[in-house]
Amino acid sequence: MTDTTSSAEAPAVFGARGYPAALEWIARRAEAFVIPLAALVVGMVLFSLFIALVGKSPVQLYETMWRGGFGSWFSIQNSLSRGAPLLLAALCVALPARLGLVVIGGEGAIVLGGVAAAAIGVALGGAPSSIVILAMGVAGMAAGGIWIGAVGALRHYRAVNETISSLLMAYIAIALMNQLVEGPLRDPASLNKPSTQPLADIYRIGNIPGMEVHWGLAVGVVACVLCWVLIEKTRWGFAARIAGGNVRAAQLQGLAVGPLIVGFTALAGGFAGLAGMLEVAAVQGSANGSLAAGYGYTGILVAFLARHNPLAIIPVAILLGGIDASGGLIQRRMDLPDATVLVLQGMLFIVILFSETLYGRFKAFNLDLWQRAA
Repeated sequence: MTDTTSSAEAPAVFGARGYPAALEWIARRAEAFVIPLAALVVGMVLFSLFIALVGKSPVQLYETMWRGGFGSWFSIQNSLSRGAPLLLAALCVALPARLGLVVIGGEGAIVLGGVAAAAIGVALGGAPSSIVILAMGVAGMAAGGIWIGAVGALRHYRAVNETISSLLMAYIAIALMNQLVEGPLRDPASLNKPSTQPLADIYRIGNIPGMEVHWGLAVGVVACVLCWVLIEKTRWGFAARIAGGNVRAAQLQGLAVGPLIVGFTALAGGFAGLAGMLEVAAVQGSANGSLAAGYGYTGILVAFLARHNPLAIIPVAILLGGIDASGGLIQRRMDLPDATVLVLQGMLFIVILFSETLYGRFKAFNLDLWQRAA
């Protein structure tokens, strides 16, 4: 796990030990920034070689990617909209990671959260909008929390690997979503694309004033900040970090590891389910096959690139949202498949996983290695 000393301790370190201590404080935290950034650059260089091999210009590609993601106010708003669900999807990976768990099934929680929210929104038709929207959010979080919380329970009580179980349960969730949307919850008017009945306009979530970006972005940012507070400033977060470092040691200290695992995984799934609710209430207007858009899988890359730091998830999600938003422009301008950005994401993920082996190996970031060298 990464060093989890809070920023509040920085002044004491600076004042007590002076400049060498300040340098040490900066160096230890720079590692969590420099290595992911270097991995990002290496991944983009490898992707450039791939683009060159297919006969296209890497320079033109990245220029087009920048224009499509951040080159104009319209592009920036599009990137922010695509980054909004990634914030919550990444939390579904980052929170369990603090306990040493690798949960990659957030896609299942997203689709089930969207279906549950759509069903509640239709069932409560006629009620005040504030009550219905709140009920939709609770339903989405409950569906996602139960789904991913079950993964945590299987891990602790039955020793089932959480990576495998969460991935398999994601496929089950997508199949369940298709069954519900094409069966009991289907709107008879949806012919070519089965979906639930559309939500009334008063139950839709609008845009942030002055922007063409829905309120899901603000919800995601607030969720990331609250998760950082939970992890860094509360006893539950401290207990989770202890359990993530050494479960046996945590148990010997009397920590209730089982409730921690189930609670953190359920909360993580709740955020993913909330992402599904926001997709229904702010983007789609109903639950349909478009809920399985891959946000849960992209959220894995966001979380790893951010080193499972909830605050770092915010800029990384916006960056990946911009890359995703540029896919259509790349297809039109460079005659490349829209899935080109998926190849880039795959390469980045491989490099990020490899970079995990580099932490603690460089003297520039590790005081212990300085002392050994001396």
